[in-house]
Amino acid sequence: MKLHFTTTIHKERKYFVARCVELGVVSQGKTIEEAQKNIAVSIFLYQC
Repeated sequence: MKLHFTTTIHKERKYFVARCVELGVVSQGKTIEEAQKNIAVSIFLYQC
């Protein structure tokens, strides 16, 4: 089963901060792509 979540990404100084709106999970990365990857991992771990 595939689930879809809304995420927002914004820049704070050197890092991009990603937040999953529905779950309240937050992650970060030095690039947008890294932040996207990290939030996906965080969401997966939250569901376990």
